[in-house]
Amino acid sequence: MIKHHGAVNGVTGSCHELVCDNEHSVLIDCGLFQGAETSGKGASFEQLEIEFPINHVKALIVTHVHIDHVGRIPYLLAAGFKGPIYCSEPSALLLPLVLEDALKIGFTRNERLIEQFLAQIQNQLRPLPYKSWVSIFDNEHTSSSQSNLSLKVKLSPAGHILGSAYVEFLLNKNEDSTRFKRYFLFSGDLGAPYTPLLPSPKPPYRTDTLVIESTYGDRLHEGRHDRRKRLKHVIESALLNKGTVLIPAFSIGRTQELLYEIEQIISRFRNNKITANLQWDDIEVIVDSPLAAKFTTCYRKLRPFWDKEAKAKVKSGRHPLAFEQIVTIDDHKTHLQTVAYLSKTKRPAIVIAASGMCTGGRVVNYLKALISDKRNDILFVGYQARGTAGRDIQKYANNNGYVELDGERYTINARVHSLSGYSAHADQHDLINFVKRMRVKPKEIRIVHGDEEAKQVLKGKFEALFSKVDVVVP
Repeated sequence: MIKHHGAVNGVTGSCHELVCDNEHSVLIDCGLFQGAETSGKGASFEQLEIEFPINHVKALIVTHVHIDHVGRIPYLLAAGFKGPIYCSEPSALLLPLVLEDALKIGFTRNERLIEQFLAQIQNQLRPLPYKSWVSIFDNEHTSSSQSNLSLKVKLSPAGHILGSAYVEFLLNKNEDSTRFKRYFLFSGDLGAPYTPLLPSPKPPYRTDTLVIESTYGDRLHEGRHDRRKRLKHVIESALLNKGTVLIPAFSIGRTQELLYEIEQIISRFRNNKITANLQWDDIEVIVDSPLAAKFTTCYRKLRPFWDKEAKAKVKSGRHPLAFEQIVTIDDHKTHLQTVAYLSKTKRPAIVIAASGMCTGGRVVNYLKALISDKRNDILFVGYQARGTAGRDIQKYANNNGYVELDGERYTINARVHSLSGYSAHADQHDLINFVKRMRVKPKEIRIVHGDEEAKQVLKGKFEALFSKVDVVVP
């Protein structure tokens, strides 16, 4: 049986429970709710607390380290969870950084408490190699029956961010001389093919029950060539206008992918002049996020997990995550000075800053300073959840609309662009292909992690293609 504790009424708060019997279960992710999905709960403890019993939860499996998949882990530990936390080897390096930042923002700034928590996380972490079955428990007995239980887990690359994985389970149960064997698969967040740095996800041979995300279950992305062409055009347009291209982006995953693509553009067109006195080599690419800088350093350390294309670039002498034009802003004082400088001068620049949905972080200060100036461009390259400032900017741009930031209204005069092709999520075609390419199709598909329309459209597609499969929207 599967219980869904999050990502059923939207795209955040991912948390699912695979119940093996009355005394054995595992959690898949334990994420934070964001945007409109906190509606009615505000920023209170209610939205953060673990509202389900955990005494029978034997392990937590983390698909990847985005905050909407791991943000409630501190509260899970505070509720008494002491079991192993399984994740991929790259995620084991990245997860403590994500949780340290989450603790400082929403829990405590007490360094001693943070150190204690991180030590506990390290003690419970169990990094797993990709594509290897590992036993979570074996021949377990329950007090209520004579059944024997065993559960194995396997992680496979999901192509979403570095370290992301989809999770397969093999459950064996022997009871009263009857053997029960079943495969379960939790997709986590699946990536689109040709995502920079990452190998494309390849589906497994089979599963019986599939729990699949549906963020873009109702739409298609543009191709990589087209999206890079559009990215180049947006940057050129802003630079010709002597403005700033502001890109709200998550510190992990999207920031590194953008740096990779910008390096590709600069490398290809470095001898081309944009204006009489500005060439591509002259452009400053400002990464204004200490956390993103840490993640980028980790990404460089995790080079063995890059795809073949990225490794080949490094071998040829190029450095897609450490090229000359990158300027990293660390301290808050320099951040404020940079915001003021860009708002008052006509110095063209590209700024990448968190948070990706404009719900907080340094990007908010940039928006306040730049969004009312028509010289500037705001470029969205990822999903904007309902109830976020990012979604409002997308919705009310180009109509003399406004967005509310920290209680004040700001007119949207900057040009606003959305490049869905840079989404780290699979689109409808990719999600369907993930199932199509399984040799043995699932008996049941459970659709989660999407707005209602996206889930229903994807449900209809699955039902039309796989008539023998039971398709459920929990």
